[in-house]
Amino acid sequence: MSDSQLLVTTTEKVPGIEYEVIGEVFGLTTQSKNMFKDLGAGLKSMVGGEIRSYTKMLEESRQQALDRLRAAAREQGADAVVMMRFDSGSIAGDMQSVVAYGTAVRYTTNVE
Repeated sequence: MSDSQLLVTTTEKVPGIEYEVIGEVFGLTTQSKNMFKDLGAGLKSMVGGEIRSYTKMLEESRQQALDRLRAAAREQGADAVVMMRFDSGSIAGDMQSVVAYGTAVRYTTNVE
């Protein structure tokens, strides 16, 4: 199974599957926009509305954090990650950090 096929769920239980807990896993990324996009975002903030370059950056950051979470779980021999959550925050005003975290588990029942 590839990392992209590793089950990640926000629920605690996977219906019909028994598993043992391996431990916590994380996927983290920190992104920054370049000076020109920051300038455009600053101008947009004066008139209101969605700042698409930042929306795209956050979408990409979430996907990258999720990919890293799956890779970290696979390194620990996990079959899935349960109770996955995202968290984000600003760093130094011009960077955005996104973390995906959850509990890596190994199946104890056969999964077809």
